[in-house]
Amino acid sequence: MAGRSRSTASDWVDYAAREVLDITLMRAHFKTHRFERHSHERFSIALTTSGVQSFHCGGALRVSLPGDLILFNPDQAHDGHQGAPEGFGYTMLYVPIETMTGNSDPDAHLLLGRHFSTPVARDPDLARQFVAAVAAIEQPGETLRGQELVTAFFSALMRRHGERARSDLAVASTGARRMSLARDYLAANFHRDVAIAELAAMTQLSRAHFSRAFTRHYGVPPHVWLNAVRLSQARRMLLHGEPAAEVAVACGFADQSHFSRRFKGAMGVSPARWLQQMRRD
Repeated sequence: MAGRSRSTASDWVDYAAREVLDITLMRAHFKTHRFERHSHERFSIALTTSGVQSFHCGGALRVSLPGDLILFNPDQAHDGHQGAPEGFGYTMLYVPIETMTGNSDPDAHLLLGRHFSTPVARDPDLARQFVAAVAAIEQPGETLRGQELVTAFFSALMRRHGERARSDLAVASTGARRMSLARDYLAANFHRDVAIAELAAMTQLSRAHFSRAFTRHYGVPPHVWLNAVRLSQARRMLLHGEPAAEVAVACGFADQSHFSRRFKGAMGVSPARWLQQMRRD
């Protein structure tokens, strides 16, 4: 990280935008910060590099040790905190959905999974490929090599730890259509303070039934999914030069303080610091 020592005695975060396949790279170490429950619109792939990383995901407490891969699907809710006094360090790639799912090749009989089957995987060979892929995308002037190594890593990752979507989530089902309608409504109204009654009425379900159905279908409660949409839009607006105070209001947050809390709770760093890092280089 430019201008600071990457000490394991304190919290630090370093984000970097990479042109290779529109990937965002993050390196971090946390000892005191606790991530609130959140999700991302992209695939999130991390390698724990030090300490013990603990998080809740899929209804269970997970633990990641050095050398373990952490694999989050888009919209998969999780939190994060230290699992040992020394904290934990990790490197993460935020990967567009089309990049991860675009590696299947039916003509070559290569049909890969479309989501990860487990949030933690101990796979030393893939851990080495991860390190090599990260080094490649950080090498200036070698975009082709970076794309090749990253694509090979993603394909191997999905072959070993990916699976096809479950049949009970088929988009043709009545329940799925209702949940898709609610999700589209949230995406179109992220700037508003949406009430659960609106969504329940739209799907013709009780409020409790709707909340359970949405969580079961997408793996994340409606408010967590809405927060992810808001933060995704906020990041785009910040990168386009919009002032943080205006971004907060436009994205449905009560004020700039509320926006900053939710942003740091999901990203581990303030909006201003994130923007500074993403614009670097």
